[in-house]
Amino acid sequence: MNVYFASAGGLAAIVCLIHTFLGGKAIAKPLLNAPGLHPVPKLTTYYCWHIVTITLAVIAGMFGYAALYNGGTDLGWVATILTFGYCVLGLAVPVFKNQAFKDMPQGWLFMPIVILGVLGGSL
Repeated sequence: MNVYFASAGGLAAIVCLIHTFLGGKAIAKPLLNAPGLHPVPKLTTYYCWHIVTITLAVIAGMFGYAALYNGGTDLGWVATILTFGYCVLGLAVPVFKNQAFKDMPQGWLFMPIVILGVLGGSL
């Protein structure tokens, strides 16, 4: 078993749960209850919210597969590359939009997953 990919998968699953439950309360629910927002951007954004949820779950599964099967290293790298992109985006948006990282911590949540993914892929 590749313990680095397994750890990355576990953390990815935790991030997925944080997104789904804590983020759902803090972001998705207020979005749906926003009175002045037109239904098209509101529901499109909500749809994208669910795409992210699915993607996070699939990434956790990809790392899990890569952890359990020797032939899964390529899948582990794909998951690592995706999380790297999410990490970079999550660290760049607050800087370029003058936001505080305490209000937008998403990039930091992906960083340990990226590190573990790189370690797992390097074995």
